[in-house]
Amino acid sequence: MNEAVKIPQGDQKVTVELTVKELMALAGLRFHNNHDVEIAAKKKINEAIESTYEIEKTGKHGETTSPFLN
Repeated sequence: MNEAVKIPQGDQKVTVELTVKELMALAGLRFHNNHDVEIAAKKKINEAIESTYEIEKTGKHGETTSPFLN
């Protein structure tokens, strides 16, 4: 699979608002009864990346998808 990632101004700062629980989940703490905390945090990060940068990933068959939605 060929990946082409274009990140102009990659050192630009981006602000993402997370709850303390979301931050802890991204740092590796596991909330065994509430996996939604980690999912919500990753979703916020993905949305910030997608709204800030044009990211393109080309698969085997030429389809274009975002590598951050997996």
